[in-house]
Amino acid sequence: MANWIIYAIGFLAQLLFSGRLLLQWIVSEKQKQVTIPKFFWVLSLMGSSLLFIYGYLRNDFPILLGEVFTYYIYIRNIQLQRQWKQLNMIFRVFLLIFPLFIILYAYNNGKHDLDFLFRNNQIPYWLLILGIAAQIIFKTRFIYQWIYSEKKKKSTLPIGFWRLSTIGAVLIIIYAIFRRDPVLLSGHIAGTITYIRNIMIYKKCAIPNET
Repeated sequence: MANWIIYAIGFLAQLLFSGRLLLQWIVSEKQKQVTIPKFFWVLSLMGSSLLFIYGYLRNDFPILLGEVFTYYIYIRNIQLQRQWKQLNMIFRVFLLIFPLFIILYAYNNGKHDLDFLFRNNQIPYWLLILGIAAQIIFKTRFIYQWIYSEKKKKSTLPIGFWRLSTIGAVLIIIYAIFRRDPVLLSGHIAGTITYIRNIMIYKKCAIPNET
């Protein structure tokens, strides 16, 4: 597949991610508190699907790991917002099986295996470790957010989510620089600004128990 098509998929994914953050930022600034807009998680799921394809086409294991890490947490948050059942049933089934289909297709046709992913000549071993660590930290924010939201019985973005986002994003930016990946670099530079601003809003509001 032509490189421009692969990069176009990646940039479209980042556009969706940036769109959700921009929407969240605008709504939060307007309401003077950190808020989750109605379509935040839907845009997250759409962006994750495309970034999963991008990572697959780029043979980039850290990206694949990161998206598998959070894909179903996005779906759970859509359920907590009571939007899941509003989606078409066929579309819901497709969303549930999509990552599994990509993984099974990749392995069954013999194109990828674990040895290939971990021995990508374009990614030195030390950089691969950095990328994996960065993705784990960055995506752990959603496990934290998921547990927090389950306790609150509603989809919530606590301040700890934004702190983990900032740390993970900075590490991914470093990874992207060495990987020469404009998709990751542009998306996470833009995202870091929003993460820091949300931390500032939280501190300004001084909301108790939001840690």
